[in-house]
This record gives sequence, C-alpha cells and structure tokens, in this order.
Amino acid sequence: MQAAWLLGALVVPQLLGFGHGARGAEREWEGGWGGALEEEREREALMLKHLQEALGLPAGTGDENLAGNSEGEEVWGIEKTLGEEEKEEPTTAPSSSPSPSPTAEDTITYILGRLAGLDAGLHQLHVRLHALDNRVVELTQGLRQLREKTGDTRDTVQALQEAQGRAEREHGRLEGCLKGLRLGHKCFLLSRDFETQAAAQARCLARGGSLAQPADRQQMEALGRYLRAALAPYNWPVWLGVHDRRSEGLYLFENGQRVSFFAWHRAPSPEPGAQSSAATHPLSPDQPNGGALENCVAQASDDGSWWDHDCERRLYFVCEFPF
Repeated sequence: MQAAWLLGALVVPQLLGFGHGARGAEREWEGGWGGALEEEREREALMLKHLQEALGLPAGTGDENLAGNSEGEEVWGIEKTLGEEEKEEPTTAPSSSPSPSPTAEDTITYILGRLAGLDAGLHQLHVRLHALDNRVVELTQGLRQLREKTGDTRDTVQALQEAQGRAEREHGRLEGCLKGLRLGHKCFLLSRDFETQAAAQARCLARGGSLAQPADRQQMEALGRYLRAALAPYNWPVWLGVHDRRSEGLYLFENGQRVSFFAWHRAPSPEPGAQSSAATHPLSPDQPNGGALENCVAQASDDGSWWDHDCERRLYFVCEFPF
C-alpha cells in the first residue's frame, strides 16, 4: 500500500507537468497557426451540422459537446478527447462534407453533354425527314401514275361515248329508213313525243338526222301524205326544220339554206253565191300571222299546210335521215 502511494506521488507530478507543457505547446501552435485551426474547426462544425441533419439529431448536441471541451477541462479529459479525435479522423465519411460549388470545367462538361444530346436529336429528325421525303416522292410518283391512268380512262370513256354516239346515229338512221318514209336520198320518220322546236332538233341530231327539210314541193306533198296516214283522222301540227329566227320574214332551213317554196295555210274561200267578207276566218287565218312572236314552222297533218307557231310550243316532230 505504501509502495502504491509512493508510485502515485512520483508519477502524478510528472504527468501534470507533461499536461502543462502540452498545453503550452498548443498555445504556441495556436499563436502561429491560429487562423488555420479556426478554419479547421469551422469545417468540423459544418461537417458535424450536416451529419446531425442527415441522422436527424438535435442541432445543439455538437455545440454543447464542443463547449464542454474548453480549456477548463482536466488534463485527463483533454488527453482522452485528443485520443478520440485521432481515432475518429480516419473513419470520417467523405459523403458528410458539403457539396462543392460547380467549377467552370463542370459547367463546360454539362453544356457539352447537352449539345451532344441536341445533336443526337437533330440526327434523329434528319433521319425521319429523309424517310418523309422518300414517302413524299413515292406518293408523288403514285399520284402521277394515277393521273396518267385517269387520263387514259377519260380518253377511253370519251372514245366509248363517241362510239356510242355513232352507233346511236347509225341506229337512228337505219330505223328512220326502215320504219319511216323513204324519198330518194332521204328518209322521214315521225316522232309522237311533244318537244319544243329546239329540243326536237337536238333529238333528231342525236339520232343522226335533223328536223325535216323538204327540198321541193314534191317532197313536201309526199311528207304530207305520210303524216296524214300516220295521224288520221286527227289534225296534229308537226315541227319542220324551218324558221325565221335570224330575221323576220326570212325563212331558212336548219342547214342554213333559204327556203325556195312555201305552203302557207290560207283561209277557206267563200262558197259560190255567198257574200264575201273582208274579215279573216277567226279559226283559220292566213299564215304566217304571228310576226316576231311566232318564228318556227309546223306542218298540219290533215292538209299539209304550213303554220307559224311559237318556238317554245311543244308539238310532235318529224326527222329526216340521209340514205
């Protein structure tokens, strides 16, 4: 027991001296490197703050511990703290340090990365545009071919229509000569459809002929006999191809030739011994009497006489066909 007390008496004064010496050296070091130590402590405090935030610890714990580690601690406490700091320094996690500010190189690298992404996007757009251009070219070629085929089809349809028209005209001409009246190089055929003078002419043309144009009195008389036999016992006016639409009183055939003879209707003469009257018959006046209001000529089916009528009146008509 006395030996232990003796050993304590010898060792404790030396340890106290060593502690005071270390503290003096620390003060000298602080005097020379005080600024660096202050910055190091600020970094350690900032690291501890970030670590506490990451672990969810109260914010005052680290400050109180640092405040408790003041110069008023005993030597043994200082030596223990220094020992713990020396042991904890190698195990400090790098991830607990604050994020460094981006440097110019980092900014340039980021911009270059974005530019590379934009360049890749532009390349994809160019590829798609090229594909669209190829598709447009294909569609244009298909449209051109379709137009060519449409043109060929239109030409074919037109040719078919022309052939059909020729066939209809040939059929009408044959029908007129087979069913109607043949006079020399002409054939006349009566149509019992009611048409205006212009519409009747169009129908005759479609069948390969025209409205009847008797060239002389012999043809007119033969045409009158044909109409009387076809429409007896009734009297029906039938359109002829004669009119004075171009000039009042100037009667022309449909082919433009001037009419050289006429068979106008005349009012019946009074019977012998009867008193003559200067007034015309109210039901059968002398023809033509319509003036500018009646410019087309129709032939009566009972006596073959000519009457002028309004061209818009709807009557039977007779066509002629070349033979």
